[in-house]
Amino acid sequence: MNRRRWTGIAASVTAGALLLSACGGDTDGPGDGGLQGTDQASQGSWAINEKPYAEVKQGGELKWPLDALPDNWNYNQLNGPLVDHDYILSSIIPKLHKADKAGKIVINKDYLESAELTSPDPQVVTYKLNPAAKWSDGTAFSWEDFDAQFKALNGTNKEYSVSGTTGYEDIEKVEKGAADNEVVVTFKNKFAEWTSLFSPLYPKSLNSDVKNFNEGWATEPKVTAGPFKIETIDQTAKLVSVVPDANWWGQKPKLDKITFRVVERAALADSLASGAIDWYTIGSSVDNFQRAKGMPGIEVREAPGKSYNHLTFNGAPSSILADQKLRVAVTKALDPAVYAKGILGPIVADAKPLGNHFFLQGTAAYVDNSAPVKADKEAAKTELDGLGWKLEGEFRKKDGKQLDIRLVSTAGNPISEQIGKLTQAQLKEVGVNVVIDAQPSATFFSDFVNTGNFDMVGFGWSQTPWPISSSKGIYYLNPDSVNQNFGRIGSDEINKLLDEANAELDDAKRTELTNQADKLIWEAGHHLPLYQVPGARATRATLVNFGAFGVADPDYTAMGFAG
Repeated sequence: MNRRRWTGIAASVTAGALLLSACGGDTDGPGDGGLQGTDQASQGSWAINEKPYAEVKQGGELKWPLDALPDNWNYNQLNGPLVDHDYILSSIIPKLHKADKAGKIVINKDYLESAELTSPDPQVVTYKLNPAAKWSDGTAFSWEDFDAQFKALNGTNKEYSVSGTTGYEDIEKVEKGAADNEVVVTFKNKFAEWTSLFSPLYPKSLNSDVKNFNEGWATEPKVTAGPFKIETIDQTAKLVSVVPDANWWGQKPKLDKITFRVVERAALADSLASGAIDWYTIGSSVDNFQRAKGMPGIEVREAPGKSYNHLTFNGAPSSILADQKLRVAVTKALDPAVYAKGILGPIVADAKPLGNHFFLQGTAAYVDNSAPVKADKEAAKTELDGLGWKLEGEFRKKDGKQLDIRLVSTAGNPISEQIGKLTQAQLKEVGVNVVIDAQPSATFFSDFVNTGNFDMVGFGWSQTPWPISSSKGIYYLNPDSVNQNFGRIGSDEINKLLDEANAELDDAKRTELTNQADKLIWEAGHHLPLYQVPGARATRATLVNFGAFGVADPDYTAMGFAG
């Protein structure tokens, strides 16, 4: 299961689930002074100053900026799937499948010899492990690692605080195959995007114990199995460094070290100019885009973006937005085009809002399903009146209570601040008072997003190569598990369509079912996508095999500096 990653409105989330990030997200480079829009022709491209492995200089330190350090090094735990976390984990923890530059899913030969659908009905997948693959404690990879992860993430034991159960809940059993390096996974329900499972893969020692799963990796990873290993975790200096693992059996890394360091968004350009970091994501920041273009020795590398910024609404009983009709009325007062043009206008020509929760613009499956909440301030006013929220002076009141909506955002994040101000101004026009509550990026997700401590919250979702299964946990309403449905909004009908889509092996039918679910998600007032974030990065010109990766997974062993 690859959750979506998140990003604070400039952060981000990821796999089994979508990745999160604070608002800003990933973006890519210039065309005629601005970034090119994402379209079908732009898919399957990257801009990484690509060089053969043999031509990359041996040695050097790559200085990598983060929004925040991981809240939990177990990526499958509720606090785990952040984009920044994924950046680090991809260098030290196994991913069994990865996406190439065209977005095609391929097996990772460092960990697998093969992974095949050996029976369609019942669905059976057989994995053959690379015999050389070993955990850092010397233990060989085993079918027991798969079995323990399946049991931890399938949702049957509610004590496991998981970020998602998608895919694992459809497995019946995991068994040892005909050889020691063979794993046989049998499904009780069909699961189309099965290549998303066991990426990342964790050792049996993590998943077999509830307390260890939830808390044991909160401060550091206990076991690794990647080209790099942890050198330092410094919570005071807000940095993590990784160095090559001498026991790595695959292609050896070219870099001597990668240092991941927390840098405030407002300080990115100055940090790059001073040499404190070697790149940054431009995201939605006009200032960072313009600064990068004028910086000596820096290139803006452009590829399609795979994240979007949005506003999530809280439908829990404790929130003012628990009423679906109120959520929809408020949504109609917010025009995504105002955000897209106001924030991206100087960067992207003809920036457009995003009209789908699952599929990004420029992909074949994309359809604009946003009609149920089409921006219409007059309709919003009429609906608010009908709900009893009458204008009294500057703002609306009902039964003596003012219509105040608390918008939680990331402090010190220019894009978050811009989104907050645009939201506040638009809702004021219809008599709704938005109270902006800016919180530090270090606790933004763990203390506010994950716990439902908001009425409205802004952050970014980063798409994985598995757009349907990775999104299920965001929209599936399960009273026993929040997963990534932080606003607790959904319905049995949405659940049913998502179950059917994830079990449908026919691509066209699976897409149709997903778009049916998407229409209902818009009607429910779940969250409001604002715009797709451009994919450009400001990168030191001497960096090779690094930059704007588009839909691809980076090769950490090949990245480095020009010889």
